[in-house]
Amino acid sequence: MNDYDALRDYLKKQKLPEFVLSFDQIEEIIDAALPRAAQRASWWETLRSPQEKMPQREACLAGGYIATRQADGKSVRFKRVTHTTSRPRERGDTRGAS
Repeated sequence: MNDYDALRDYLKKQKLPEFVLSFDQIEEIIDAALPRAAQRASWWETLRSPQEKMPQREACLAGGYIATRQADGKSVRFKRVTHTTSRPRERGDTRGAS
């Protein structure tokens, strides 16, 4: 179990298509402090560098959401992944290709 499994489980239970959590709320969910790097937008953004496997990004995707740090630098918007919002295929991945 990694630090972000609790976040994944929390996200899986959510019904809203989109919502915002403060860093404090996220820290309560994971029962740990977020690292300083969490203040950077790139730390959260799932689609920016999909080849980088980062546990917080993987937890969000596994929970069915894409995360984006908000401009206030202290909260994150979670938006449900839909069929039109999916992770790009990695180079060489031919699944689903015709």
